[in-house]
Amino acid sequence: MASYGTAILAHLFGFLALILLLVWLLHYREGIEYDSENAFRVFNVHPFMMFFGFIFLVGQAILAYQTVPATHETQKIVHMTLHFIAIILGIVGICAVFKFHDMVNWADVYSFHSWIGIGTFCLFGLQWLMGVGFMLQGSAQSRSSMAQWHIAGGRAIFFMAICAALTGLMEKFTMLKVAQRESHLINFTGLAILLFGVFVDMSLGLGGRYA
Repeated sequence: MASYGTAILAHLFGFLALILLLVWLLHYREGIEYDSENAFRVFNVHPFMMFFGFIFLVGQAILAYQTVPATHETQKIVHMTLHFIAIILGIVGICAVFKFHDMVNWADVYSFHSWIGIGTFCLFGLQWLMGVGFMLQGSAQSRSSMAQWHIAGGRAIFFMAICAALTGLMEKFTMLKVAQRESHLINFTGLAILLFGVFVDMSLGLGGRYA
């Protein structure tokens, strides 16, 4: 039952982070539009997609083993599908920031945040492909032996994604001249993202079935 309680807390902080992020991007940062001529509206697609489209959905995929009332095989399919959707939306988010850099003539992949982010996304794609491969072609024995590696790798990559999000927020914060109210909003958004990650991981560690 403890894992269900932490899963509920994970959802609460995940939705809180999403609401705070949308308030920041829509109210303080001009909005979200991939095809806009306003470079900053294009950029805003990046944090939205990398949190909601990637981190939030990956967290939901992990929690699927506790929140989807179905057989274990169905939970696996939901888990894998949500990860695939996260990859697609994550690609959109990454393309948005590269498009923004082209529009304002900035260098690509120059910051620590971008190094963590690109590395995390590549590892995530590899983890997903390996998971699908073992599920479709691996024997029961090989799936069992790889399960703990899959779980450990997934948890590490998930927190790498959280780290990328937090360093991205702080990078943006240092580049902008923001009022105190907006700075508090950014800080609370980062805190909510961090707590979302913590409670997703705790939910898994407290007995949630995974992989």
